[in-house]
Amino acid sequence: MSTLKITDLHVSIQTEAGPVEILKGVNLTLEEGQTHAIMGPNGSGKSTLAYTIAGHPRYDVTSGSITLDGEDVLAMATDERARAGLFLAMQYPVEIPGVTVTNFLRTAKQAIDGKAPALRQWIGDLKRAMDSLKMDPGFAERSVNEGFSGGEKKRHEIMQLQVLGPKFAVLDETDSGLDVDALKIVAQGVNDAKDKTGLGVLLITHYTRILRYISPDFVHVIVDGKIVEEGGAELADRLEEEGYDRYLSQEVN
Repeated sequence: MSTLKITDLHVSIQTEAGPVEILKGVNLTLEEGQTHAIMGPNGSGKSTLAYTIAGHPRYDVTSGSITLDGEDVLAMATDERARAGLFLAMQYPVEIPGVTVTNFLRTAKQAIDGKAPALRQWIGDLKRAMDSLKMDPGFAERSVNEGFSGGEKKRHEIMQLQVLGPKFAVLDETDSGLDVDALKIVAQGVNDAKDKTGLGVLLITHYTRILRYISPDFVHVIVDGKIVEEGGAELADRLEEEGYDRYLSQEVN
């Protein structure tokens, strides 16, 4: 069983005024097949955690560790993390003009597997993923995310998830900007990938609405760079009613 383990993680970013610590000792263990929701107010460190796992160069790990099946993730380059089985769905997916969705995904699949997928099987896998996410087949020949709506970009992220088959997926506010129909489609795409491969999911969100469709096994509340409370799905329900004010008041006091 695969395990992603984060231990006493401290992360800073460089500013004009000097380094600023964002994560202040985060501990989290994610097992294969589990869904963990990370919730918290704006500026609490949720996206910093996501991009640190992925290897964004802006974030400086000052202490602590991240391991995947016992291997040191922090010693890996970003592409090595992807090949090891880590996937990041970004809050704001980037456009890649001149690179078609088909070529982008097939190249990524080849990089991960070490060989190009058989063409006939690849076409079938891609079509099934697009059908499940209700994407027009014409998107396959369009440049990556260029001219896509917000919902189309998020569905394309989940299509990548389905065809690349990682061990663990970090979904950074995938629900942001989605209407209710697109949210249901994206959530079902994540659930399908999890059912098919035993994917572990780290779902970062402000709100509980996506958790109606992707049921979390564990919920973690992060405030000011620290996990301040943990529980099951019932904790998300309580946050829906109470918000984050009580945690913020504790920080002030």
